[in-house]
Amino acid sequence: MRPPLPPFTHETAIEKVRLAEDGWNSQNPEKVSLAYTEDSAWRNRDLFITGRAEIVRFLTGKWQSEQEYRLIKELFAFSGNRIAVRYAYEFHDANGQWHRAYGNENWEFDSEGLMQKRYASINDLKISEAERLFHWPQGRRPDDHPGLSDLGL
Repeated sequence: MRPPLPPFTHETAIEKVRLAEDGWNSQNPEKVSLAYTEDSAWRNRDLFITGRAEIVRFLTGKWQSEQEYRLIKELFAFSGNRIAVRYAYEFHDANGQWHRAYGNENWEFDSEGLMQKRYASINDLKISEAERLFHWPQGRRPDDHPGLSDLGL
């Protein structure tokens, strides 16, 4: 089981979103993959990913190329076993060019609280280092760090 479990309340949906953010900010592909069903189906931009092994491969490559990755997720809507989030993350590539990615995800969970479907739409924007907004040390975003709405994103 992976609490909180559906059906979600406003409070448990917010908790689920923060747990997902924390997991992704850990940049530990194996740990992150455990939040998904064995046969979880993803659409991530133009990629279609199925199952934990593919999730691990995808995330390993992602975090090798997206350096100094920092992510903020925010609840957008929820109903029953579904949650919609919006998010932004910052990273730089191997050439030192900073980017901010903006995205929306639709999640569907099984009764055990594992994500069985994830649909992500993402847009990238090149930014200068001076335009960065996410400055906490690598890992979990501090509780007192502003969220997306607070940052005007």
